[in-house]
Amino acid sequence: MKLAIIGTGYVGLITGACFAEFGYETICIDKDEKRVNELNNSKCPFFEPGIEDLLNKHLNKTKLLSFSSSLSNSISNADIIFITVGTPSKRIEGEADLSYVWNVADEISKNINKYCVIVTKSTVPVGTTREVQNIISKKIHEENFDIVSNPEFLREGSAINDFTRPDRVVIGCENKKSEEIMRELYKPLNLIDTQIVVTSIETSEIIKYASNSFLATKISFINQVANLCEKVGADIQDVAQGMGIDKRIGAKFLDAGPGYGGSCFPKDVKAFINTADKNDIDLSILSAVDKFNDGRVVEITNKIISKSNLKKGDSIALLGLSFKPNTDDIRDSTSLKIAKTLNDMNIKIQSYDPVAMKNAKEENPFLVLCSNAYEACNNAKVIIIGTEWNEFRALDFKKINKKKNKLYIFDLRNIYSPKELKELGFDYFGTGK
Repeated sequence: MKLAIIGTGYVGLITGACFAEFGYETICIDKDEKRVNELNNSKCPFFEPGIEDLLNKHLNKTKLLSFSSSLSNSISNADIIFITVGTPSKRIEGEADLSYVWNVADEISKNINKYCVIVTKSTVPVGTTREVQNIISKKIHEENFDIVSNPEFLREGSAINDFTRPDRVVIGCENKKSEEIMRELYKPLNLIDTQIVVTSIETSEIIKYASNSFLATKISFINQVANLCEKVGADIQDVAQGMGIDKRIGAKFLDAGPGYGGSCFPKDVKAFINTADKNDIDLSILSAVDKFNDGRVVEITNKIISKSNLKKGDSIALLGLSFKPNTDDIRDSTSLKIAKTLNDMNIKIQSYDPVAMKNAKEENPFLVLCSNAYEACNNAKVIIIGTEWNEFRALDFKKINKKKNKLYIFDLRNIYSPKELKELGFDYFGTGK
């Protein structure tokens, strides 16, 4: 079985490398020739644990993986073609920009010469896969291809494990032939009894958006409860633990913090609301989630300023710049949103992140990059733990405050004990405590 993956962004590259790991001959296509050349030399454009090992293995040893900038040459003999191009938010009302998807569909229609299955793996609003089908059927008879929706559920920082050991695979199709081909594709997962959910195309598309939107709702809910905890003297971590034991609720995504960020949740929630509006459906719950999350960083930043009496000329240490640990992705990073507001106040931002500093500096030239957490904390009035990287979990705070100055710690991810840090003389502020 030969696979073609159109798009070498996060989803496309992980998908291609992992299918090669399953033993399939896989070619990934991108019109950016520079990126293709770098990938053919095993240079990954983003940080993801384990991805470079897979690139080296399947480019140089098994030869199952390759990269090309020529779509026409790459898809003509493919049995399955995956569309994994980006679907960013438009500026207007959060609508998904599907122009890349439409362009790829048109290119596919010009270049396939045998039966194949065409799969939308990008996150797309309901109805998109049908429109891809309509675009292709204008040039190719529908007997010569089938269309499938197969959404991804990858978490940055653990994407390879998520792909090779998923909790489910969702396949939206309309006939047995395409279903059997997709089941055969995912046959390597039979060994771990992965649940295959086969449904209609439209249902598959909604499963993706509904899943991400529900998780975003859990995050905003626990953050609102955290605000209440701060007011009444309760502890959000104990509240979350007590809630999470209930199997109907579950413990995941109940960690209070500065709000959700990244490339998926913000845009997917907005796109799902937009889809509902277009169909005259009231998704007011999600509108509230979106509104609260947009204002969450403002709340947190105001708290930092007021509690520490930050003013012009002060220095702060910002530990963590990526939107979550184990990635260099800074899209919608709450740490950087806080940094921008503080920079506008002429506050010096001494920052450190294990892998995201290059990306952060390119978009935020005001950041003062440091070689480690201790350097970032040097002469800082305030320390902000913005991302819960493992290396921030056991900092030597005696070393940090060896001058016995009055220091404020804002632990946005609740990775430290308030009691211990207060005993060391810090003014400690967690989230929801």
